[in-house]
Amino acid sequence: MAKRILIVDDDSFIRELYEEVLRDAGFDITTAENGESGLAHLLEGGFDAVLLDVMMPKLDGLGVLTKLKESHPKKPNGPIILLTNLDHDPILDKAIELGAVSHVLKADILPPALVTLVNKTLSHSTNGTPQPGQ
Repeated sequence: MAKRILIVDDDSFIRELYEEVLRDAGFDITTAENGESGLAHLLEGGFDAVLLDVMMPKLDGLGVLTKLKESHPKKPNGPIILLTNLDHDPILDKAIELGAVSHVLKADILPPALVTLVNKTLSHSTNGTPQPGQ
């Protein structure tokens, strides 16, 4: 059974690119175009990993992480990787405190590296790493 990945990003180009690359790598992909929609998917749960944009309308990535930490998803979710163009920013530190496991600089990651990162994150999560939103 394919691993389920949720991509939450308001940039349609990024969202569609990541969706295509990860689907071609054999993942089952669900997408959300803003934080509110992403949170609704996360509360249903059952995702093996999540790619979450930091800067979005309606509800930003930190808002999603905060509400997820306060809630109890119907099914557990796997690790959350932040998608951002920020580097060494207090927002990233706060996101890690709220349960994100790492971040990706959108401007720097190439499609093969994205697949490698997701596979590496999934392999760590199945080896006993605590998961956010559980």
